[in-house]
Amino acid sequence: MAEPNAQHSLRSLLCTEERDFLIKNNGEQVKIEELEGKIVGLYFSAHWCPPCRAFTPILSGVYTKLVENGDFEIIFISEDKDEKSFEEYHKTMPWLALPFSEKQAKEKLDQEFDVEGIPTLIILDQKCKTISTDGVSIIRDYGAQAYPFSKERLGELKAEEEAIRLSQSLNSLLVSPDRDFVIGNGGRNVPILELVGKTVCLYFSAHWCPPCRGFTPKLIQFYNDLKSRGEELEIVFISSDQDTESFQEYFGSMPWLALPYGDQKVNYLERYFEIEGIPTLIVLGPDGKTLQTEAVELVRDHGVEVYPFTKEKLDELKAKEEAIRAAQTLESLLVSDERDFVITNSGGKVPVSELTGKTVGLYFSAHWCPPCQGFTPKLVQVYNKLKENGEAFEIVFLSSDKDQEAFEEYYASMPWLALPFGDKVKKDLSRYFSIKGIPSLVIVGPDGKTVTTDARNLLSVHGVKAYPFTDARLVELEKEMEVAAEKHPKEIKSDLHEHSLNLIQRKAYFCDGCQEKGSAWSFYCKECDFDLHPDCALKDNRPDEYEKQQTQGKGFENEDKPAEVICEGDVCRRV
Repeated sequence: MAEPNAQHSLRSLLCTEERDFLIKNNGEQVKIEELEGKIVGLYFSAHWCPPCRAFTPILSGVYTKLVENGDFEIIFISEDKDEKSFEEYHKTMPWLALPFSEKQAKEKLDQEFDVEGIPTLIILDQKCKTISTDGVSIIRDYGAQAYPFSKERLGELKAEEEAIRLSQSLNSLLVSPDRDFVIGNGGRNVPILELVGKTVCLYFSAHWCPPCRGFTPKLIQFYNDLKSRGEELEIVFISSDQDTESFQEYFGSMPWLALPYGDQKVNYLERYFEIEGIPTLIVLGPDGKTLQTEAVELVRDHGVEVYPFTKEKLDELKAKEEAIRAAQTLESLLVSDERDFVITNSGGKVPVSELTGKTVGLYFSAHWCPPCQGFTPKLVQVYNKLKENGEAFEIVFLSSDKDQEAFEEYYASMPWLALPFGDKVKKDLSRYFSIKGIPSLVIVGPDGKTVTTDARNLLSVHGVKAYPFTDARLVELEKEMEVAAEKHPKEIKSDLHEHSLNLIQRKAYFCDGCQEKGSAWSFYCKECDFDLHPDCALKDNRPDEYEKQQTQGKGFENEDKPAEVICEGDVCRRV
């Protein structure tokens, strides 16, 4: 892309021997001479491009303010595929355009400025020197305030931002030069002055974002509960939607306030708070200072108990949780006011008290989750083996399935116990044990205390030998592996890999033979980053068996997977 300060000529850039004009969206011609001495933006965009259609209204708002100065113009350089799309898109723009038929001129501009993606806004100064090749970011970040887009002006704006950060207030964050209000549903304007002195949450979200749509109902419940208590709380929606219709539809479901769609403060706030993903909930205290920047998890985990988000409140919740953990028993984990039993897959009920004194696994899993489908058969084998050995061991399935039918179908493949589908205790335990993805296996010891939350990985590495999952048992296993490693050959050839494999110590890896996790020792090819468990490397691991292992757990149709969940590698988690 052309470097800043590169010298150009509007005529050489935009005209041909046959044409010395540009066109308005009504077809009227404008001579290129009329642009001499103006700051000019070359706007590379297309109707088919969603980010372009989202940015164009923002640019239109800035253009409307600046064009009154008489020394600013924008020229649309279309990347559309046909003239009808070009004309339809240009009608939404108040500025000029290069005629769609000028293919050669457009290609020349693409090459001159090395345009790699759209939307792109190249800004030229009054002498036709390139001020910036990143006009889209400048407009998004600063709007009309960036005019005349010089390095000096951008420096001033950044200095102003730093000053604002030091003296942050609700007004400095939300008020703009042409707006001192936020909007409510029904088109009413609410002066920002009415929010001063309240706890204000800035909710960065969008209709197109599944995790946002999953969290918004929880936030609505949180908001309504606190408002019914008379708390001085307000939420302001900061939209990342791509069009006005989506914004209005999404905002229509919310009982709180919002910044107007496309407002210049949106990008300012995203940059100011370094927003990297949505949903994000920023909490401002009654003094306008930032209290929390990651309040989504706080609301999910604690609900209204976390209000008013102060350090004292968080310390109180932490102390309360630590006291609960110190007094933890199996009954405190699994029993609720409505239920003191778990169920069998034949419809029976087993009192939780009968599990006391046993080692109990809490298995977080779901029918729609491919990694769960791959791990459950292995867990069944371990469970059955421990039962055959007479161990005092039990598992309780905690389902993340979407409906009763999927729960029952999946649970039918399991020989252990379960919480009833939809039981509220499951959600509490997910938070209590910080379950970020499934499958997860938590082990509770005979004394009712947590032994490990990582039993899934321990089983993957050690199998049934991991029982009873205690630190003492893991130390024993490490010693056993060290002793076994002394007897292993230092180098082998395997039917599963073309190169020789060397025995080395590895903290953690995935075995390319059985697709399970490993640790401590591996037969390894550094050149190919290929690992084999010692057991896989030293047994007769035939190619047909290898193919079976390679495909285990794969190919499972997960069309019922919740939209806010992604499955990567051997875990499914919320986005």
